[in-house]
Amino acid sequence: MAKNRIDRRALLRGLAGSTVAVGAASLAGALPATASGGASNGHLVPRGHLGIQLYSVRDKVTQFGFAAVFEELSRIGYREVEFAGYTQGNVGPITPAQIRRLLDDNGLKAAGSHRGLGDFRNNLEWELDVAETLGMPALGTAQAPTGNRTIAGYQAAAAEFNAWGAAAAARGIKLYQHNHTIEFSFAVDRPGVRLYDLFLELTDPRYVFLEMDILWAYGGARKYPGFRPVDYVNAHPHRFPLFHVKDGVPLPDPQQGNSYLDVEFGAGVIPFAEFFTELDGGGRFTYLWEQDTGPNAQPNPPGSLGAAERSYQRIVDLRGDR
Repeated sequence: MAKNRIDRRALLRGLAGSTVAVGAASLAGALPATASGGASNGHLVPRGHLGIQLYSVRDKVTQFGFAAVFEELSRIGYREVEFAGYTQGNVGPITPAQIRRLLDDNGLKAAGSHRGLGDFRNNLEWELDVAETLGMPALGTAQAPTGNRTIAGYQAAAAEFNAWGAAAAARGIKLYQHNHTIEFSFAVDRPGVRLYDLFLELTDPRYVFLEMDILWAYGGARKYPGFRPVDYVNAHPHRFPLFHVKDGVPLPDPQQGNSYLDVEFGAGVIPFAEFFTELDGGGRFTYLWEQDTGPNAQPNPPGSLGAAERSYQRIVDLRGDR
């Protein structure tokens, strides 16, 4: 395992040369250190429930492998990870059982994993086998339920999710879907029906859950107005076991892409203190930091572990009126 350990001096040199840090003035403007008038001034995100979507550090997984990256994430303070694949690029093959040992060795838990709809259609039992090996309580996808944005399309998709979710539940695993903005759009054949509402209505709450990507939910509210993201969680707290805690800045055109460009936590405008303070406490949530892209929207995030460390500290320091 020693050959996979990070050369910290080399790593720090790389981070210093390629990472854009958030200045103190920017951070102060984005995140209130304490809430005025609050009784407890408590931390809004429990450290033990704070994790990371590994896609955020995919370049380091490819370069150094899971062993080194898990060691560094554990040192930072993360306690849960969400997978974005089970391979480690240049480092070589690894099995789910070997990954599980690395998680255990570093005091980490697998919170979930993003897989494709095709993986569920064609290889569901294998996907559930891997989830069991990794000790994963949930298994999900970051794909929209379907590309067919009609009522019938969502009815068919909900039937698939219900069947997959029932198979997962039989093995003690929650099946979940992660949103982008498109899920908050309206059915093309019934413009008054929001697709996210339809998916919630058509899927069985015993078997199908949701991971709210908070940034893209705000993007959906900007692009397709008429809802507040936190209200969905408070109306269905037990259906939202996972959050993606991702910050962003608005794109000039609200209709462009996901309506926001994701940035390092604390450099954006998403009102996380307000969102987390307004949660009614009816659910048990896992908070996963994510940054899809680097500071300049590059496909591989430069300085990703540096961003992970700074973002971790800003999230655990986040306070609100509790």
